[in-house]
Amino acid sequence: MEKEQCGICGYVYDPAVGAPEGGISPGTPFSEIPDDWVCPVCGATKDAFIPLSE
Repeated sequence: MEKEQCGICGYVYDPAVGAPEGGISPGTPFSEIPDDWVCPVCGATKDAFIPLSE
């Protein structure tokens, strides 16, 4: 599963970790996160995230 990075603040969403502070369980692909989810650091919407190439 691919990581996604917030284009505003740089927060990285790692599907292996999820986003427990936002109610997103580990193992959840970014595509399955609800559309109303926001970055836990800066509050940016999902469309501000870009795939992170490793």
